Amino acid sequence: MDQVDINMIELLQMDGRISISDLSKKLALSRPSVSERLKRLQEKGVIGGFFALVPPEAVGKKLLVMIELSDLRVSQEEFEQMITSESDVIECHRATGHVYYYIKAALKGTDELTRLIENLIPFGNTRTAILLGSPVDRRVILPD
Repeated sequence: MDQVDINMIELLQMDGRISISDLSKKLALSRPSVSERLKRLQEKGVIGGFFALVPPEAVGKKLLVMIELSDLRVSQEEFEQMITSESDVIECHRATGHVYYYIKAALKGTDELTRLIENLIPFGNTRTAILLGSPVDRRVILPD
């Protein structure tokens, strides 16, 4: 990966909808060259995909929470199979230390939070925090 690839990755993270034409202008490369580099970065898994960023509050999910799940009472496989079916869960991370999983959920309100916690209780101990804000919400990731 050279500096041009790194610059391309940065530009795409800032604007995933940037056109090949605009990318070629900013990178001072031909459109075919940009297309080939983009295809290669995707094939290597450096670029995992393109998606729309939808703020939870824009779709009525005004309550963001982080739930810690500790003292897991079932196998990891059983828990992970269950958590993938929870539609309000937007992230779930397995971790080291006393907390096995960090679960981020976007919910309409406390009724949905209660339901989610009740669904999690059989799997382990929960501790919930309401997220008030995100000073670092999304950051460009580049190789060193």
